[in-house]
Amino acid sequence: MFFFLIFAVLCTSSVAAPAMVPNSYSVAVGGGSGTSFSTVGTGRITAVRVWEIPNAYITGIQLRYEYIWSARVGRAYSRVHELTLFDDEVIVQISGKYHPSHYIYQVIFLTSRGRSLVIGQPQQISFNMYTNHTDSELRLLSGRYNGNGITSLAAHWGVLYMNQGNSSSTE
Repeated sequence: MFFFLIFAVLCTSSVAAPAMVPNSYSVAVGGGSGTSFSTVGTGRITAVRVWEIPNAYITGIQLRYEYIWSARVGRAYSRVHELTLFDDEVIVQISGKYHPSHYIYQVIFLTSRGRSLVIGQPQQISFNMYTNHTDSELRLLSGRYNGNGITSLAAHWGVLYMNQGNSSSTE
């Protein structure tokens, strides 16, 4: 009888245990002056746009969630650089260069298929952002920008759970 009681308690506690959702945050780099931002969207990130002043710094970033572009952060300047992701391809790493009191000078988006989008100048201090969990992917970017460009950048990572049908949600 005592065995069944312990067995029941163990089974109940394992069912009641909350599921761990593998989310992580890569600390912001850059000076951080200006207006704060956070990209917003529903579903998986399917494309990235980046603007730069040639031979200078990053001026704007925009993410596409499924088929809808988020609001651009920063400003559009010169030609836009764009990376469209394949089905089941996700962003797994962001690297680049920044000046501690000025702008993000270079940004590199690396995908799960080994493709990359490299924009900007390889000068100043290096940074490298990646998830702490195997199944996680880039979910959103946050940071700061001023009238000229992106002054600070951080990455938020998480798992995208696909529900039945074509809808998706994050948990």
